[in-house]
Amino acid sequence: MPQLRLGVVQVQPGALERVPELVGRSEPDLLLLPEYSTFDPTGLPADDVWRRATTVEDFAERLARLASERGAHVAGGFLERGPRPRVYSTAIVVAPDGRVVGAYRKTHLFDAYGFRESEFAEPGSELSQVLDIRGVRVALAVCFELRFPEVFRELALAGAELAAVPAAWYAGPLKEEALRVLARARAVENGMFVAVSALYGQRFTGRSLVVDPLGVVVADLGVGERYAEVLVDTSMVSEARRLVPSLQLRRPELYRRLCGDGRRD
Repeated sequence: MPQLRLGVVQVQPGALERVPELVGRSEPDLLLLPEYSTFDPTGLPADDVWRRATTVEDFAERLARLASERGAHVAGGFLERGPRPRVYSTAIVVAPDGRVVGAYRKTHLFDAYGFRESEFAEPGSELSQVLDIRGVRVALAVCFELRFPEVFRELALAGAELAAVPAAWYAGPLKEEALRVLARARAVENGMFVAVSALYGQRFTGRSLVVDPLGVVVADLGVGERYAEVLVDTSMVSEARRLVPSLQLRRPELYRRLCGDGRRD
């Protein structure tokens, strides 16, 4: 069964220059960076967010240097300029040769806990594609989407074995607990690995983590700027889905509202 060495980076907003030092001599197959990697938009007017945002090409160029140095795929989230003054919270995957091989715009915006991401951001219109990285099937989701089990079930049904989640998880009472519970739930219910790279800083929790398909937290980065590696072994995905075949035992004919038919009998 294919295996992938996953590296998870936890840094503050705008601290991408710290990544090579944190990674050190490690050579992961896939390096995962947080959401809002280039700056923190909290409290900024929409036009200021747009001015500080960047393009896919410019962010990809930054990731490409890191990908080339490490011989790794690199995934991370940033704010992408849309029609002024709107932006997208976008995650991309860059291959070792510098090509952008995957791009995803966050579809569920963080309008909760008094924050309104929709004041400056537009939602994407499609869920992530599933990428083949060293034989492992990887899909993207972003931060708040951990609260939407439908997203991860769709990715699992599309064949994803690892959900890579750039995040900017805002701090607050019990927020770290919520992050841990949600990541574990998404992993267990789909028999998949879930990896979250979460920003660290004044407003953000840190506590990046990787959960295996049986719900075991195999890495917890705690607080501070940190780095950890985990071996993603797809034989664990196969075994978890054999033991608990939830994907096969679904009864979609009962889920009319979930599947778009909200009519009541």
